[in-house]
Amino acid sequence: MKDKEKVLQQFGRNAANYVTSNSHAKGDDLRQLVEIIAGRNRGGAVLDVATGGGHVANALAPLFKQVIALDLTPEMLEKAKSFIESNGHGNVAFVQGDAENLPFPNSSFGTVTCRIAAHHFPDVRQFVREVLRVLQDNGLFILVDNVAPEIQEFDQFYNLAEKARDHSHVRAYKKTEWIAMLEEEGFTVENMATFKKKFIFDNWCSMITLPLEEKEQLNAYMMGATEDLRQYFHIEQHGEQVQSFQGQSMLLTCIKR
Repeated sequence: MKDKEKVLQQFGRNAANYVTSNSHAKGDDLRQLVEIIAGRNRGGAVLDVATGGGHVANALAPLFKQVIALDLTPEMLEKAKSFIESNGHGNVAFVQGDAENLPFPNSSFGTVTCRIAAHHFPDVRQFVREVLRVLQDNGLFILVDNVAPEIQEFDQFYNLAEKARDHSHVRAYKKTEWIAMLEEEGFTVENMATFKKKFIFDNWCSMITLPLEEKEQLNAYMMGATEDLRQYFHIEQHGEQVQSFQGQSMLLTCIKR
């Protein structure tokens, strides 16, 4: 099955879970994203790529004349629409589309956002090029995503765990990989912030309705981690069961050159 077909299947089946997920609905990264945009008084229209449960689009609706919430998965758009309209926002349009082939003309937006989604994109460099294309000159792009450690062994461990949990996961990139890619394609990265993310193992697995056998295999994989990995990811266990571990997310503030 191709990556985008996996995304459609995975998120279509679990769309409602992402609207109510605490890690998506709340968080310092979401608050900071909104503060950065509010401080720049952008107005006009904003595009939220891979809107998921619609939390970014919902938070930005009071700041813009129009918000475009784009997602590949129709079921996610339906849940996001219900959530956002229940909050009284009538200025959000919902568009089904591909992050790597955005259905908008050049220079359509002054602001583009993408939060906790790019690790599902098969070709993130093409996604970056598309964001650059639809942004106006000096436009603002804010990217938030889970990131892999800079140490190769730790990167491999984390990405294998994510892939075992969610088959639509492609890759969580390193911070340095993101910065290099963005600047090579035509952005200036102005600021970076990082956030600790504690994953409660049972909740993390139930988010995507992971079958019991696969959950047990993932538990065994994490329980078999070396002491260095256990310390780095703060893996907590009770008996032979993983209880939680800690990852990291990153927020990059970028300007189109």
